[in-house]
Amino acid sequence: MKKIWSIFIFTTLALILAACGSSEEEGSSEDGEAQSEITVGASSTPHAEILQEAQPLLEEEGITLNVEEYQDYVLPNRDLNEGEIDANYFQHIPYLEDQQEQNGYDFANLGGIHIEPMGIYSKDFESLDDVQDGTTVLMSNSTADHGRILSLMEEEGLITLDEDVEKVEATIEDIAENPKNLEFDAGIDAALLPENYEREDNVLVAINTNYAIEAGLNPSEDALILEGSDSPYVNVIAAQSEDEGNEALNTLVDVLRSDEIQSFIEEEYEGAVVPVDE
Repeated sequence: MKKIWSIFIFTTLALILAACGSSEEEGSSEDGEAQSEITVGASSTPHAEILQEAQPLLEEEGITLNVEEYQDYVLPNRDLNEGEIDANYFQHIPYLEDQQEQNGYDFANLGGIHIEPMGIYSKDFESLDDVQDGTTVLMSNSTADHGRILSLMEEEGLITLDEDVEKVEATIEDIAENPKNLEFDAGIDAALLPENYEREDNVLVAINTNYAIEAGLNPSEDALILEGSDSPYVNVIAAQSEDEGNEALNTLVDVLRSDEIQSFIEEEYEGAVVPVDE
């Protein structure tokens, strides 16, 4: 009988331990519900800040969100392609399409979250009337932004683009008229543009809003030219195409489009970041 009783106790303990191990592997929450875990790569400002605001809302949906911060525009797509992260949130649609074409990435746009209006700044010129003949315009080396910047300048009468070119695809070579003889330097890393803004005298600098905010600039107050909210350059959640139907990632998009997060974006960034829901 002692032998039988010992076998029974041993078997029962083994079953209990096995059940505990299974629960940990599935990532169960305290109330017993299974947790999903996703890792999203993002630019520090504003993308990572927005994701951090969304973390408790996602926890309520049974999703643990890990945020991987990046300081450049190359590695988030590379890491997504290699499976190091589940999705990224840093780029607008034209850049995503350009990167897919250049690098052969197979990504899906899961949905747009916000627009960061592009701004053109100068620490020396107080208005466009002060822009001198031969002024240099500093732009990033991201060709996907060139048409965006040139279109802004055309709207303000600084240049005229060839009427046959699509505005989104315009390059410096497509400038038809340049009455102020502006010179264009489009070989600068986007993250370094605020530094150039501070260092260079009598220049115009086109700065992406995330880097402008990090540098302490207020786009709505400091930019000489600021893009409108009807911009086609919507920042999106991107994932590998095979994950287009991933429930956790699609819930992330829904949460980022929720009233709570959209209100946070509006209040936190005061117009420098504009939420979208499509």
